[in-house]
Parts: sequence; structure tokens; C-alpha cells
Amino acid sequence: MLKKPFSVLVVIQNTRNEFLLIQRADDAAFWQSVTGCIEDNETPLQCAYREVFEETGINCEDLGYTIVDLDITNYYDIRKDWRHRYESGSITNTEYVFYLKVETDTAITLDPNEHTDFVWLDFKTAYTRFYSKTNKEAAELIFKNQNCKL
Repeated sequence: MLKKPFSVLVVIQNTRNEFLLIQRADDAAFWQSVTGCIEDNETPLQCAYREVFEETGINCEDLGYTIVDLDITNYYDIRKDWRHRYESGSITNTEYVFYLKVETDTAITLDPNEHTDFVWLDFKTAYTRFYSKTNKEAAELIFKNQNCKL
């Protein structure tokens, strides 16, 4: 099934203020936060909860975690080599940005078909490793709002 060009980005941070980065299986240089396309009859927030569970194994409901809508919408060009995954004519993606804070010892379980590795990193290191501009911008906003200094 082809994807619609609407997605979520969920930046996850632990109680040590480290950011979770997951490595894409289809591009080893692509480290990111949780992302995923919004499905039919699904709100961006519902998608955020679903994608967090599918990509990390974190069941927010069971663990009492709340995903926060950062009220940020990004628009960017879909990578040319990924456009075949989307509905015909899709060139630009609309991305809704969310934030999740988890306990440091929260277990992470990856789907090896989507991601091959994960790491928790401080802001400065995470910022250099995040692949996408929108991921960097979201992490920077979160970091700055915690009154941290670069």
C-alpha cells in the first residue's frame, strides 16, 4: 500500500535528558527519532502513539507516558529515492512534531525490518548525528526549552 505524504516525528528523551536515535535499516547513515506515515482515519497524535510502539516497543498507555504535541508542522521534499513509496505525484511531505519523555531504564525493542540499532545521546552528539533538518530543529527546541546551554 502506498503512503500518503503526511507523517509524524516523535522526539524521545530520557530522564537523563539523552535523546533516542534509531538507525534506519535501509540507510545506515540515517539516524532519526521515531517517524511514520499517518494512516487513513488516524489523527497525527494517534499515529505518534502507534509509531512509538511499533518502532521502539514502548507502550505509552501501559507505562503511563504521554506524548506531547509540540504544535510544529514541517514541510519538506520527500527524498527522490523514496518517492515510489508514496501516492503518485507526492513530492512534499507534511510532518507533525511530538515529544515523549521516558524513564532512563525504559526498554527499547526495534523492528529489524525498519531499524538496526539505537543509541541514547546527549544533545550535542545527537544533533550531529540526526540525519534530517527537522529532527535537529525539534531536538534543539526541546533542549533550549529545558534551559540548557549549548
